[in-house]
Formats: sequence, C-alpha cells, structure tokens
Amino acid sequence: MEKILKTKRKIRFQDCDPFNHLNNSKYLDYFINAREDQIAESYGLDVFKFLKTSGISWVVLSNQISYLKPAFTMETVVIESQLIQYTDKILLVELKMWNEDETELKALLWTKFIHFNIQTQKIANHSADLMELFESVVMPLQESTFDERSLAIMKKTRSLA
Repeated sequence: MEKILKTKRKIRFQDCDPFNHLNNSKYLDYFINAREDQIAESYGLDVFKFLKTSGISWVVLSNQISYLKPAFTMETVVIESQLIQYTDKILLVELKMWNEDETELKALLWTKFIHFNIQTQKIANHSADLMELFESVVMPLQESTFDERSLAIMKKTRSLA
C-alpha cells in the first residue's frame, strides 16, 4: 500500500489574491481536498461515507503551515501527503505542495486530526481496522517538531537546487 500519496491540482483564479498568488487561507482547502481524494482512491476510505455509516469522522484539531514559495494562478501543483503519527484518537498528517515537476517546494503543512463522534459530541477511539490501516501506511519522521521538520526540508530542497 502506498504511503506517500500524490495528486496534481490547478490553482484557480478565484482562489488567488491581487498578486496572482494563491491566498494563504486557500492552501488549507487545496491540501484537505487533495487528502480526502487521495485516501478515498488509495485506501478505499471515503470519509463522508464513513461518517454516514458510523456517525464518526475526523475534525481538524490544529494546523501548522510554512509558506515557502508562492503558487500562482493556473499553475499546476503536486500535493503530497503522508501519515506521520497516529494514536488511538489522533492522526498527524504531513502535506507538501510542490511545483509540477517537484523541484520547488511551495508549502509544508502538518494537520492534526481528532476522531470525533458526531452523535455523542465526544472524542472517539479508532477501530481496530483503522489502527491496522494506519500501521500499514505510517511513515514516522526523524524530526519531532514542525519547526525542526520545516528547517530540515528547507535545507534539503536548497541543496537540490
């Protein structure tokens, strides 16, 4: 099973600022939409069907983002995502936005999701099936904080240039 998932997206005019840069808040939309599509296609996990059948889904607990290079109107970008940590209640996902040929990193995002029961309005434990899926796809990192990871990636991408 693939651990690093990738999707191409085109940056749309309505999502950009007067400088033709992707608006800062829109990065989150592109990242979350890509991740939802990726896990449905790669893992057969449609979060909306899952919510309808179980009454449980994930909500964003926190985001940490670094904007490294602008994404421009009508540019094709590659959005990459991977699960980097999980517990019985929480997922930590790393997402990257690259230019089309993946030589220029535009943004780095860590999103923490919490498993939540919509009916009881309480945090829920992941099922054994989900825990098995997470174990098969998790890619732990050497860096333990977002700032450490961001610096390591910036150093690595500078050395590639």
